[in-house]
Formats: sequence, structure tokens, C-alpha cells
Amino acid sequence: MEGVADDILRDALTQIGGFDWCVTEFVRVQDLPVPEKVFRHFCPELLNAAKTPAGTPVRVQLLGSDPDSLAFNAAGLAAMKPWGIDLNFGCPAKTVNRHRGGAALLGEPQLLHDILRAVRAAVPPSMMVTAKMRLGILDPDLAIDCAQALATGGAQELVVHARTKADAYRPPARWSWLQRIRDAVSIPVIGNGDVFTVADYHRLRDTTGCVDVMIGRGAVSDPFLAQRILGQRGFDPSPEDWEELKPRVGWFWRQVYARHADNPKRAAGRLKMWLNPLRRTFTAAELLFQTIRMVDDAVEIERVLAQQLGAAHAPALSMGA
Repeated sequence: MEGVADDILRDALTQIGGFDWCVTEFVRVQDLPVPEKVFRHFCPELLNAAKTPAGTPVRVQLLGSDPDSLAFNAAGLAAMKPWGIDLNFGCPAKTVNRHRGGAALLGEPQLLHDILRAVRAAVPPSMMVTAKMRLGILDPDLAIDCAQALATGGAQELVVHARTKADAYRPPARWSWLQRIRDAVSIPVIGNGDVFTVADYHRLRDTTGCVDVMIGRGAVSDPFLAQRILGQRGFDPSPEDWEELKPRVGWFWRQVYARHADNPKRAAGRLKMWLNPLRRTFTAAELLFQTIRMVDDAVEIERVLAQQLGAAHAPALSMGA
């Protein structure tokens, strides 16, 4: 969820509730030590006992390919007391994979084992160390080997996105592999991929036996999905849900504008980046997105938000001359 699931969106979603924990965007680890300010940039929650303002714990995700570098930086990160350290072997992005990161390592089970073993040894025993993987690069032939390598290396939980790198995000996710991986390892396996509705959640659990499920794009598309899954609100989106979400959309704009006031185009892009998936769930989000799709001017965006969000929206910037 690079470029999407930053601390502002994590704050917005966890204020709504229903999440047991969340994960940062990945922090790239190369040869040099990662400065503390970089960890705090990706995870400002480190200044709040590694929890969002709503109190949801946050794990910091690392991405790299060198066991020693990852172990050294994991030790430095552990001193900052995150709620846990997650290792990324699932990112399918070409720019990441070209530099031997993310899913590009899924052809090397021994390297996965060595990375987990090095990181596990470098951090306190009480520190949670987890991993996320896909099923493979071009095919799932090594999926079991990779999962076992991560488990025996010391991962305490394993999130499996049930697609290969080549699959990208094309449906359907290959849920049947989650059951095979569960049978092959002794650690908890958390299912991931194509959970956009409560029905999807139940089908994944029934198909795979996974007790826990990670939702990414589904939560961004429907911020109430976790609550729906828990039975805390209706299973299907409603106009009332959008009314409840409107002030949070306005709040989100105010936060991204405050952070990027010197670059309004970037602030506008962050707003559109959330509205785009919200279109999947809410008709009103589609209208709002289409209205500002070609707009980068902050004053004009403010005018549109005031018009379409109405009383739910408080101004984010001065409208004076």
C-alpha cells in the first residue's frame, strides 16, 4: 500500500475502528543505517507508544534483501519500540523488484530464511517479528518452500497475499493456496487478497480455514468494512454510512493540505488517491472524485468540498483575498 496507507489514512481508518493492528508502508533498507528520523517519518506513531491516536497498534514494515543490513536496522528500530517488525516479501512493484526487494525474493527460499533468522536474532525476544509474502514470482511452485523458510527462520505470523508477483492485483486471488500453506507451517497464517465485502471475508475463511484476515484495498474502499465484518454495523454500505464518512473525508483533506501546503498539487493527489477507491463503495464519492479529478488548485478543491460535503466540512485554508 505504498503511497496510500500513510499515517494520516491510518489515523482516519482506525478512528472508525474494527482493526486489531495495522502496518506502515515499507521502509527500504539498503547498505546504510536508516536514521531514526526516517522511521519516524514512516511511523509517527512511534512517538505515541507505536499506536495510532485511536489506540490501534502499529507494526513497522522493512523491505530489503541483505540479512545483515536488515538485522542491523531492525535492531535500531526495535530500540524505538514499535509494536512489531514486519518484513515485506510481497510488493510486486517493478521499481522495488528491480532492486531485489519485495516479491522478487520469492525465488530464493534460503535467503528468506536467512533474513528472518538474522532479524529475529537481532531484536529482543519480546519483539514481534512477522512477514508478508505472495505465492511466488511467476507461479506458486515455491509457495510452500517460502512459507516454511519464513516460519523456520523465526516469523511469528505470516500474512499471505494469495497471488503471485505476475498476478499483480488481477482477480481472482488464489485462495486455495492459503489452506495448503496453513497445513505446511505451524505459525498463524493470515489470509489476504480480494476481501472487499463481508461475503468475501466469509468465503475466504470458509475456503482456507484462516482465522484472521488482513484487509488492505478493501478497507481503503470501504472504511467501515472491519466493523461490518465484526457485526458492528450493517453488512452492506448505506447512504447513512456516507453521511458518517463525509466529515472524515473533510478531515483527511485538512490533514494532507496542512502537510503539503507548499505543494497543493501533492495534497490534491493524496485526496484523489483515497477518493478513487471510495468510488467502489459510494456513489457520492464517485461524483466528488469526478468533480475534482482534473483539479489541483487547493482553493477550488475547498470550494467543491464545501459544496458536496456541506455542513460536514470545515474549511482547510483561508478563503480570503
